[in-house]
Amino acid sequence: VLVSLSCWKVSHHCLKKGCVCVSELEVRQQRGGLLQGTLLLTVSDPQEPGLGSGGATLNALLVAAEHLSARAGYTVVTADVLDDAHILILHTGRDFPWDSCGRAFCWLPVEKPAQTVQGPVCCLDMLLDCLSNQVCPGSPPGVWVCSTDMILTMPTTFKMSWEGFSGVRVLALPGDVSYAANHGVYFADEQGRVRDIIYKGSEERIRRAAQPDGMVPLVSGPVFFCRRVLERLLKAHVTPPLDGCTYMGMDSGAPPIQISLFLDLLMCLCSDVSESEFVNGERAGCSSPISQQGAVVRSARALLWRILRGTTLHMVYVPGGCYDYLTLSGREHIGRLTKKGTERDTFILDDCHSYSIHPCVSDGGRVINSVLEGDVSVASGAVIQHCHLQGPVDVHSGCLLSGLEVTSSSHIQQLALTNDHIIQGHHIQLGEMKITVYTVLGAYDDLKVSCDDDGATFLNHRWSDLYSRTGIQPEDLWGSGRSQSLMEARLFPVFQPRGGAVGLEVGVCWLLGGPGALEQWRAVWRLSLREVLSLTDQEGELRWREALFFQVGRRRVMDNLKSQSDRGLLPSFRAAVLGGQHEELLCTLDSSDGENLGVAARCLACIADVLACLAGEGRGGLRSGPAANPAWSHAFSILEQGDLLGGVQALATERAKWLSRPDLLVRAARHYEAAGQVLLRQAVMLSQRFIYIGQGEVPPLGEWQDVECPARLDLSGGWSDTPPIAFEHGGAVVNVAVKVDGRRPIGARARRIKEPRLLLVSSSGVQDDAIAMETVCERLEDLKDHCVPYAPAALLKAVCVCSGLVTYPSRQSLDEQLLQRWGGGVEIHTWSLLPHGSGLGTSSILAGAVLAAVYRCTGRTYDTDSLIHAVLHLEQMLTTGGGWQDQVGGLVGGVKVARSKACLPLRVEVERLPLSDDFLLSLQQHLLLVYTGKTRLARNLLQDTVRRWYSRVPSIVENAGQLVDNAEECARACTEGSLPRLGACLERYWGQKKVMAPGCEPAAVRTMMDALRPLALGQTLAGAGGGGFLYLLTRQPQQGEAVRQVLNNTQGLRDFSVHPVELDMDGISLLKSS
Repeated sequence: VLVSLSCWKVSHHCLKKGCVCVSELEVRQQRGGLLQGTLLLTVSDPQEPGLGSGGATLNALLVAAEHLSARAGYTVVTADVLDDAHILILHTGRDFPWDSCGRAFCWLPVEKPAQTVQGPVCCLDMLLDCLSNQVCPGSPPGVWVCSTDMILTMPTTFKMSWEGFSGVRVLALPGDVSYAANHGVYFADEQGRVRDIIYKGSEERIRRAAQPDGMVPLVSGPVFFCRRVLERLLKAHVTPPLDGCTYMGMDSGAPPIQISLFLDLLMCLCSDVSESEFVNGERAGCSSPISQQGAVVRSARALLWRILRGTTLHMVYVPGGCYDYLTLSGREHIGRLTKKGTERDTFILDDCHSYSIHPCVSDGGRVINSVLEGDVSVASGAVIQHCHLQGPVDVHSGCLLSGLEVTSSSHIQQLALTNDHIIQGHHIQLGEMKITVYTVLGAYDDLKVSCDDDGATFLNHRWSDLYSRTGIQPEDLWGSGRSQSLMEARLFPVFQPRGGAVGLEVGVCWLLGGPGALEQWRAVWRLSLREVLSLTDQEGELRWREALFFQVGRRRVMDNLKSQSDRGLLPSFRAAVLGGQHEELLCTLDSSDGENLGVAARCLACIADVLACLAGEGRGGLRSGPAANPAWSHAFSILEQGDLLGGVQALATERAKWLSRPDLLVRAARHYEAAGQVLLRQAVMLSQRFIYIGQGEVPPLGEWQDVECPARLDLSGGWSDTPPIAFEHGGAVVNVAVKVDGRRPIGARARRIKEPRLLLVSSSGVQDDAIAMETVCERLEDLKDHCVPYAPAALLKAVCVCSGLVTYPSRQSLDEQLLQRWGGGVEIHTWSLLPHGSGLGTSSILAGAVLAAVYRCTGRTYDTDSLIHAVLHLEQMLTTGGGWQDQVGGLVGGVKVARSKACLPLRVEVERLPLSDDFLLSLQQHLLLVYTGKTRLARNLLQDTVRRWYSRVPSIVENAGQLVDNAEECARACTEGSLPRLGACLERYWGQKKVMAPGCEPAAVRTMMDALRPLALGQTLAGAGGGGFLYLLTRQPQQGEAVRQVLNNTQGLRDFSVHPVELDMDGISLLKSS
């Protein structure tokens, strides 16, 4: 069953234009704007000047039914295929002078923030959005018919009921009486049944249709025919004379006939209209029943009466809605593009899909899909669209520049432009020749009135001014028998018989008062605006706009990267891949300079995103995976050596070999992410400048230097401390140092020993069940895996290198270094009483403890700030990444807020909060730790989160700001002694963690938290989540036993344990030498 079908009816004589329309719809389908599986059809009028909107509807319905019948295996057209079909017929309407691609594809200065694939927002997109989300949902099987020559805006609360509906339904939006005088109005009873359709009626008749809000219901476009009515309409293709509306009828020799959708098909359903009035009445905008073809018209109307009469025509009025018909007025169109809109789910932008170098766009000016270079000034009320211009250019208020290429800039610069001028470049096709023709008009010109009319103007001045200024005569513009309107005036030079296509200077510049001569103008072939529009090369026009769109996209990508903007780039990448522009985009990203390591790292992450988009969603494997293929090692080594440009070029060279298959593309993306991590580590390592190590007295050989540290509980702000978020957005974290079960659970000791070797012993677990691992390094080669996080004793080896205990690599052997520097070797012991993956910051705090012990046993001095930055540096060397909050939490005692600014080098500043003793005691009595029994997998969480931050996924960007805001609120809550506010911060924080790292809440943990919620002011998993420890702020003090009882009584929970918490006000503690 075909659920959704869109029939695209094209009222052009050229089928090629219809094919372009369908190709544009297919692009939107690929971008996700239309449902996959929707069948898209082009239905061109089988004759000129056209079948009328009603005839075109009947023809499109026949073609849709024919395609559905063929797909269902029938050999004839049958109405049975309409039983479950949802069909949308869109009429493109006539040419539009202000956009060569017509009203449907007229770009608007808006962007949809929810787009997953970046693309323009045209009138068609606004219409489809309105129909898909507000008008059509819930409708039964049937056909919607709508024109694309207007913009509909509905109140967000609008919703239609379809219960028990049968017949035909029309949508009516409000308008005032003066506007309705040149439009159509529905006259309906109180139940919404349409009694009459008033088209260009008198003011008295129009006022009779007024609604309670004082407005009148405009004939606004969308019409719905239910399944039962469709079967009747489908009979038309075999019933003379209505068969003349369809291609089958004309192919069978039937004479063509024009039928109006509103004034014929719908008029016969109006209850106040009699059969005689309907069949014989003269109606503006319809075929005349008394013309030469009058008998056929009357026969067709009589047939419609017999087929449709008795069907209910029901009107749905939409108070607060807006109907904006795209008229031929240039002034109205410019006003439409420059007004501050309130379109639902859109942003109104001064520079929509545009790129500007040193522009000046005034408030109320608009730049759409354009590249502006140099001194280009856009006044309020002015528009530039689809242009590539170089300044100096001043665009005055009321002006519209459209379709101008960079080569026309020099001529534009010489023009003395004034207000309200419209200059356009049109891509047209003359036979096999494709050229650009330029037109100039006044924004207030009426295109249709005769030049003899009192209000007729050209360039906003009377025609007599043009004649006297240039010498042009009316016979130069209009041949005999031609309508003498501006639309028909052959003003615009196109081609010189001996010189080829002409540019802006021959016609537009001269008509505006620039250099040129009448004889030169007369000597060239010229076209009228109507002829220009009829010859439009829509395919060429769309290619020009697309090329600009992708050029603008690439430039904006680089601007966003260099400015460290929070604008999401994935939609741009997906658009480039779908548009076949990925090679140009990759080359652009390769060209990033090396001024900022953070920016360069994000560029490599962006290349990884582009490669993943090329592979396709869900194809080629998981984004996370190994990234140490030897083929990439050369490029990695160049980056490690600090040669950024050389490394990027080497990566690009290798990348070219990995583009042939989705799996190779995903693997290449993993290696680009790893390369980005190399640069990220180098960026964070710039914080080494904040490590200040002094020289003190060296302890005796064999004397132990013992260090103990508390664990930390992060109260709010975690993730904002993670590079690159910490230095691109800025971070703030509130945490507290705690003892677990009355003990500081993390510690290290170090001493110098006589033997020139490194003896590294690490243990974990409680003393009776402790597991110890001993590693001996006697050669420098034994330290080569110090940057491999899962190698034996990797943390201790990294400390030995990072602390300057030894140098690696070095020409000196290990024993030579140790003897020369320290007079012997060093023995290091570490321990942790916490389980692996606890979420309490163990590894970072342990790194700080080991560094402190090593510094002390080698006679060096330090402060806590230096230790914090030394751990940050060490973790980059160890390639584990991570942020700075863990070491802050365990090395600095009490409750504190730590912050980092949005800049490099990354510097952490810690502020201990001045809290009262009463609050500290109360906090201690209300805090409890619960071990969940689940092991945390922080590395995968970290990798995924950094990737999403680099992509600037909107939810992540918003959440990063909320994390920092919540941390500051948490600090205030603590300072002001409010446990309830602190609990609320914990609850918000847990929600923020889940946004940052989806999947960090295992089902068992969710069950546990749900069970504990009645007892808690707030609760969260410690650290990144995913397992480890849960901590909660209880409503009552001393609730350990109550918590234990609740968990024991909760089904499915096991391996948990409850632990009391004691605040540690000292942080890192140096024990007496032993």
